[in-house]
Amino acid sequence: MKALLCKQHGEPETLVVEDTEVPVPGETQVLIRVHAAGVNFPDTLIIQNKYQFKPALPFAPGGECAGVVEAVGAKVKNVRPGDRAIAFTGWGAFAERVLADAFALVPMPSGLDFVTASAFVMTYGTSYHALADRAALQPGETLLVLGASGGVGLAAIEIGKVLGARVIAAASSAEKLAVCKQHGADELINYSSEDLKERLKQITEGKGVDVTYDPVGGAFTEVALRASAWRGRHLIIGFANGEIPKLPANLTLLKGCSLVGVFWGEYIKREPKKNYQDLTTLFGWLQEDRLRPHVGERYPLERGGEAIRALMDRRVSGKVVITIAKEAGAA
Repeated sequence: MKALLCKQHGEPETLVVEDTEVPVPGETQVLIRVHAAGVNFPDTLIIQNKYQFKPALPFAPGGECAGVVEAVGAKVKNVRPGDRAIAFTGWGAFAERVLADAFALVPMPSGLDFVTASAFVMTYGTSYHALADRAALQPGETLLVLGASGGVGLAAIEIGKVLGARVIAAASSAEKLAVCKQHGADELINYSSEDLKERLKQITEGKGVDVTYDPVGGAFTEVALRASAWRGRHLIIGFANGEIPKLPANLTLLKGCSLVGVFWGEYIKREPKKNYQDLTTLFGWLQEDRLRPHVGERYPLERGGEAIRALMDRRVSGKVVITIAKEAGAA
């Protein structure tokens, strides 16, 4: 089988496509023939040896994919060969086949295509857990989404609207903000040309933001925290710009607000039943057309390094997907 391999830690350009042996599932594992794999921010870190999980070299990146079960281990009872599934692997999904733990599979709803499936669960699961669970976002509240045109950002906009919030989308260009508007954002802020602090003050009439969804980090985190309303909740999703901010702790005291960590990967391990309920809700909304996943670009496996580079450079709105099997519609 072919796989996109990281043989030395470094930039996406160092990745190579090579033939490797087809892995054999252990007792509680499943072998999946990958049709499409979503590219996510951890993929940019793991190849540079900057992620909390550090697989031995060589390895294929890719933590989220959709495909068909080919073989199962002796103790696997929840799936069987031929089932269509979404899988979470940590790494390894940028390949024609990948092993996954049986508990890390999600059955694909009927009618859902592989590309959309590979781009849906991680981003929407993260955003739903963040907004509905960790922030308890209420109808009529104001939601600020930083990095709003990315995969998790667009998911947050859509989920925020379903939950009844007024959504402010902040992004770095007019083109990206146009996509945010298409996905339901009520207000737009271009933080490349506008003062984020002043625009938030104008939009909220000085009342501040009830919930901030922050997958970006860096300097904008403190600006947004200072714009929190009383009892505001600032959700720490990640640090896409590479800088982990150091924040004045007194801001939480003065605002009566909270900094709230969101780690969806750990949540699904510790609270699998709640995650299953979340996914049931999300798949229902998807079937009702209340959610519209946006795949900005597709790349074949041979250009997988370019796909990761596009995400790193923030050139794409929505999700980047690597298509592998012909049935997925490879570019």
